[in-house]
Amino acid sequence: MRSLFIALATLPSLAMAQAPCGRDAACEIEGGSYHMMAPPDWDGATPLPALVFFHGHNSRGATVFRSGGLKADFVEQGYLLIAPNGQVVSPSGTRAWPARPGYDGRDDVAFTLAVLEDAGTKMPIDMDRVYASGFSAGGSMAWMMGCYAAENFGAVVSVSGALRRPIPEAACPGGPFNLLQVHGFADGQVPFEGRAIRDWHQGDLFEALGLLRKTNACRSNPDEITIGEQFRCREWSASCEDGAITFCEHDGGHGLPRGWTAMAREWIEAQ
Repeated sequence: MRSLFIALATLPSLAMAQAPCGRDAACEIEGGSYHMMAPPDWDGATPLPALVFFHGHNSRGATVFRSGGLKADFVEQGYLLIAPNGQVVSPSGTRAWPARPGYDGRDDVAFTLAVLEDAGTKMPIDMDRVYASGFSAGGSMAWMMGCYAAENFGAVVSVSGALRRPIPEAACPGGPFNLLQVHGFADGQVPFEGRAIRDWHQGDLFEALGLLRKTNACRSNPDEITIGEQFRCREWSASCEDGAITFCEHDGGHGLPRGWTAMAREWIEAQ
C-alpha cells in the first residue's frame, strides 16, 4: 500500500458511483483541478487501478478523453483515467507543465499527489496500482513524478517527453522506478537531445535514461534489444537491482504513435 493514501472502504458504493465531478465537470481542489473517467461496466464498488495522464502544452485535462487508445486500452479494460489540468501560465489561459525543479509557480508534484488523494475520496482506487503517463510536456511531468515521488506509482510511461534540466546529480530523489519511454526518431519538437527554450532546457533524453540506470542500479548496456515493425526497443531489467527501463523509438515525429496504449498497458501489467 502506498504511504500517501488510506483506503476508503467505509464509503457506500452508491456514493462512489455518483462522484460530483468527472469527465466534463472538473474536480476542484486547492491549487487547481482535474478530470476523471471510470470504466463503463464498473460495479461502483470494486477498487480500480488508475492511470494519471498529463496533457501536453497548451491543452487541458478534458481533451485526454478524446484519445480512443486511452479509452479502449485503459478505461474499457478496467482503469480509472485521471487527467489533471496544468497550471495557467499566461494571461491568455495557456496551461502548461513546467516540470522542472526551481520553477516559481505551483508545485506540480505536490499538486498531483493532492489530486490522487482527492480522487481517492470520490472513487475507490487500488493505490498499489497507480501509474503515471503523459505526452510531450506531460511526458516530462510523468518523468518528474517518477523521479521525485516514485513510491506512489507502480510505473511511469512517458511519450515524447524527457526529464527536464536541472536533473539530479547522483540519482532520483524518489528512488528507483519502472519506466517505459516512447519517442519518435524524427521528433523535432522534443528531440532526443532536447533543446533550449529561453532560459531553460527540455533535457537530454539519454542523460535522463542514464540517471535512471544509476538510480535503478542497472548496467549501462541493455539486457535485450527488440526490433519490431513499428517500435525498436532497448530494455534494462535483469541487470537492474530495482526497477525496469524500456526505451522504444519509432520512425514518427512528435506525436502519440499508433498502438502505444496497447503496448503501454501490456508493459505496465508485466511489471
